[in-house]
Amino acid sequence: MKKIKDERLVLQNLKNIRIAYIIQTVGILGILGYDLVTKGFDGMRENPLWLVFILTTVISTYLSMSISIDHEGNGKSPKKGLNISLFVIVIVSILIGFFVSITDGFTIIDGVMMGGILFICGLVPVIYIYYLRIKRQNEHFDE
Repeated sequence: MKKIKDERLVLQNLKNIRIAYIIQTVGILGILGYDLVTKGFDGMRENPLWLVFILTTVISTYLSMSISIDHEGNGKSPKKGLNISLFVIVIVSILIGFFVSITDGFTIIDGVMMGGILFICGLVPVIYIYYLRIKRQNEHFDE
C-alpha cells in the first residue's frame, strides 16, 4: 500500500477516521446505556466495552494534550503551569480526602487512600503536560 502524499487526501482520510471514531463511540455508549438501564451501573461496568470506552477516552485525551500544548502561546512558563497545577491537585485531593473521611461508613484511612489515589491520577497528566511544554520550549530554542 502506497503512502498518501497529497495533503487533501490525507486531510480527507483523517476526517473519515474521525467520523468512524464518532460512530464507534456512539455505538459503545448506546450499548453501555442499554446495560445501564437494564442491569444497573454494576452490570454496565462488567461489560468489556466499558474498558474499551475508558481506554480509548484516556488515550484520546492524552493525544489531544500534545495538540493543545502546540496551540498554546509561547509566553507560558512550564514551571509556573506545573506549580499551579500541583497546587490545585493537592487542594482538591485534600478536600476530597477530608470529605470522604467525614462521610458515614468511611474512616480516615479511606479518606487518605482516596486523596492519594486522586493525587496520583492527577499527577500523571500534569507531569505529561509539563514534559510536553519543556519539549516544545527546547524545540523553539533550537530553531
